Amino acid sequence: MSPKFSQPYQPLLLRILHGLIGLFTIGAIITAFWTYDVFDGRWGKISLPKFTEIEGIHGTFGVWTLIIFPLFAVYAFHRGQQRLIQPDSFTKLTDFAKPIWWYTLHRLVNTLSILAVTFAVCSGRMMDEKWLPQGELNHSWYYAHLISWLILVTCIGLHLLLSIKVGGVPLILSMINWRFRSKDSPGLWRKNFDNWRDNFDVRIIKQWLSSLSLLKIIEIFVFITIVSALIFSLIKEIG
Repeated sequence: MSPKFSQPYQPLLLRILHGLIGLFTIGAIITAFWTYDVFDGRWGKISLPKFTEIEGIHGTFGVWTLIIFPLFAVYAFHRGQQRLIQPDSFTKLTDFAKPIWWYTLHRLVNTLSILAVTFAVCSGRMMDEKWLPQGELNHSWYYAHLISWLILVTCIGLHLLLSIKVGGVPLILSMINWRFRSKDSPGLWRKNFDNWRDNFDVRIIKQWLSSLSLLKIIEIFVFITIVSALIFSLIKEIG
């Protein structure tokens, strides 16, 4: 008999991807501030230890975030699209302070968080690791990366607060609960992927593109931005 779940049930793959992207993003946020504090500090600092290798550690967190993020984004935009912005989201925002208003705001913040991670990882890839150690602090991509840090911290804070508001502690705990139902078993992932691959057809993409929504436009923008940043950074490394 399947065990009873007192908490809201979250798909196992979502929990794994959400946990990994959360871990690497928070690591990147912490090390980003440490890097700023060591090499810059023009807008305030707390005099953290002068650990010059911190920029490399920050870059490592950034790379792992970039590796996991596309997988998380694919899941979020498809299997998890009900947690993101909906066609009637802006209409429902007129029901101020009602439950649907909070749920809608939560979906909007979830969507903005994906855009914030996109901005952060892509602006980071556009930077040169030699800039800060050499005291080159006035590059436009460095300023963009600083702004992305502020936006990302704000989005994560709102994401946590609204998650507690709409689901309480049980929702938070459900994201770190490692129990899973039989349909979510990792043993089925290969079979599900093979089924998806065998049934994939170009017509599916054409049908998907035939009716663009705001969420689809955001998805296209996210993936074009990530791919463009990767190509640009690769060209920069080769050059």
